[in-house]
Amino acid sequence: MGAEVTEYAGVGRPNPITGPLTQAGAGSRSLRLGLPPMRQGVSSAWVRSYRVRALGLDLLAGLTAGVCGAWFRFDGYPNATYLALAAITPLVWVLTVAFADGYDHRILGSGTMEYRAIWSAVLWLTAGTAFVSYVTEAQVARGFVLTAIPLILVLSEVCRWVLRHWLGAQRRDGLCFSPTVVVGRVDSVADMVREIQNNPASGLTVVAACVSGLDSGDYLGSSVGGVPVYGGPETALLAVNEYQAEVVAVSSHPDLVGHSLRRLGWALEELGVDLVVSPGIVEVAGPRLTLRPTAGMSLLHVERPLHSGLRAVGKMLLDRVLALSITFFFLPLMVAVAIAIKLENPGPVFFRQTRIGAQGRPFGMVKFRSMVTNAEALLADLAEESDGNGILFKMKDDPRVTKVGKFIRRFSIDELPQLINVVRGEMSLIGPRPPLPSEVAEYESDAVRRLHVRPGMTGLWQVSGRSDLSWEESLRLDLWYVDNWTPILDLQILVRTFKAVLRGSGAY
Repeated sequence: MGAEVTEYAGVGRPNPITGPLTQAGAGSRSLRLGLPPMRQGVSSAWVRSYRVRALGLDLLAGLTAGVCGAWFRFDGYPNATYLALAAITPLVWVLTVAFADGYDHRILGSGTMEYRAIWSAVLWLTAGTAFVSYVTEAQVARGFVLTAIPLILVLSEVCRWVLRHWLGAQRRDGLCFSPTVVVGRVDSVADMVREIQNNPASGLTVVAACVSGLDSGDYLGSSVGGVPVYGGPETALLAVNEYQAEVVAVSSHPDLVGHSLRRLGWALEELGVDLVVSPGIVEVAGPRLTLRPTAGMSLLHVERPLHSGLRAVGKMLLDRVLALSITFFFLPLMVAVAIAIKLENPGPVFFRQTRIGAQGRPFGMVKFRSMVTNAEALLADLAEESDGNGILFKMKDDPRVTKVGKFIRRFSIDELPQLINVVRGEMSLIGPRPPLPSEVAEYESDAVRRLHVRPGMTGLWQVSGRSDLSWEESLRLDLWYVDNWTPILDLQILVRTFKAVLRGSGAY
């Protein structure tokens, strides 16, 4: 293309990134240079469909909550005033959600921002109700408010959860994705393409790459991660037009910073195309990132992991309370399993093994015995037949496992006695997998960071494949958990654990 001249601030200057665009308008400038006209106001059909469904379900949630609030407040005989209030509740609720950006296309269908928008809308609705009641001196019945608002929160969150499952099913069929052009250096683009491909929940599908640093220097017929290379970074806007892209994702590139990135954002704004930029920080969750404007710059502040303080103490206390409750609930099952183990293969009911806990402290982990009593002695003869991941020994058809052992392993019942370790403070309900001393002896410097927190009965490794994971994948998940722990993350893992256990996926 050569270096196109972009008119910026009244001065013509070379700008290979934004190409043939000016403040005068993308379409008109493209036509003057003989380029195909670019379309305006991109909006995916799936986004419109999702938004319409969300609006309809929020209206239904508002109507249901309003009717139930009036019904229960007046024991099934609401007066005309509260019938009218119930009738306008859906409209007020939808407007409040819109005010809280609950229908913004950027948060629909991915991440937790959509759920958080509902919570924000509920807070605004509660504050607005209190303010209007105070200003107008209208006495809104507390029974109506205390019934309608919690119900509207629950119903709307459930509706969004249902919508997410519908969207997930659509994406498994290859639908409901936003075409994306990735721009940057070839190495960083390859990493970004891989991450997007491995995370379909992001809603992005890479259709083209505009890269620099190709070894051959020839773009024709080249590809990165299975994605065709359209050209260099200077062809980004042409690639957007060619592939009807809706998102441009910028990875690390020395020419795409400062004013160049700003101009690219202006050009994409005129096209109605979203711009997303990778900050170059890997394995850091969103809640730890905060933008801090300083002296005309936007600085990205990375919060320290929550390894100590009140939240960590709260996690330990909650672990122990929940462990005692779960033990009491599953006590009959645990007694039945103990009897079955004893009847099939005489020997101890429990298997105790030394594991390494937080800060490298060893402890005795307790499990139900699922193997024959001389399993450790037989291990040397089976070492070469391991199906594990290079450091961990795993075998899908391990001859040492008893019949009862196969059953309790499939559904992770063998791990229930670890609740004792949780009560004693040696383990947590959620955390990295508890390693053996022999495994820790082979740790590299990065892997040692797993020992900053107490190991868990379950964790990201449990809900992401269990024994089917490679060592690198297991390590990456554990390190991500250590760096990004939050109480909400623990709750999500706990819910996913029940699903993984019921499926028996990766358990052997």
